[in-house]
Amino acid sequence: MSGQTLTDRIAAAQYTLTGSEVSRAVCKATTHEQTAPKKKHLEYLIQATQDSNVNVPQMGDTLLERVGNASWVVVFKALITTHHLMVHGNERFLQFLASRNTLFNLSNFLDKTGSHGYDMSTFIRRYSRYLNEKAFAYRQMSFDFGRVKKGYADGAMRTMSVEKLLKGMPILQSQIDSLLDFEVQPKDLNNGVINACFLLLFKDLIKLYACYNDGIINLYDTKKILIFTEVLSLQHNKMWKRFPGV
Repeated sequence: MSGQTLTDRIAAAQYTLTGSEVSRAVCKATTHEQTAPKKKHLEYLIQATQDSNVNVPQMGDTLLERVGNASWVVVFKALITTHHLMVHGNERFLQFLASRNTLFNLSNFLDKTGSHGYDMSTFIRRYSRYLNEKAFAYRQMSFDFGRVKKGYADGAMRTMSVEKLLKGMPILQSQIDSLLDFEVQPKDLNNGVINACFLLLFKDLIKLYACYNDGIINLYDTKKILIFTEVLSLQHNKMWKRFPGV
């Protein structure tokens, strides 16, 4: 399917009539076109999260509404847009997502309109689990592992106390595991939508691995490893084998 559908145009027009430019931008970013969400719409939404006059919960609710669509393209792009805002938007967007008891409930999502829909539905289910885990990690730690300072002596995980490390490392490991469970193969990267998702996940993995590495260095440097679980210290050597192209 190429180009915006009539449904896309009607949805955008409805939000235009109600005066909600943010919701209109969400619709524009999550059309039925099998391409990545357009940069101009993502940038508009990122800037909107920085505006204290913008209702961030309403933005989040509109994205969640789009996630409820029957089309794999719309749902996938809504998840990608959400992920993009979690990474690049104001932290209050993350805070809103983390405040919800449930976020994405897509464990049974299936687009039956064609073989491509079946294939992509699998990745949508996996992707939503990762985003749920990312929001849960923020709720538990009160910070995003992807945003904290890394790779330096004064990095967040290098200076963390043993008590917080014992809490944070399993949460970080769980987030990494849920990302690696995406398990995409090169042959699956056959459209602009999943390619955009893969790029975001790959960048997240680099950041999460850097955090994990800092945590391990902290444990070894301070002999905290003596009271830490052996499993966590061994698993980080295996994680790269589960992600293609690394």
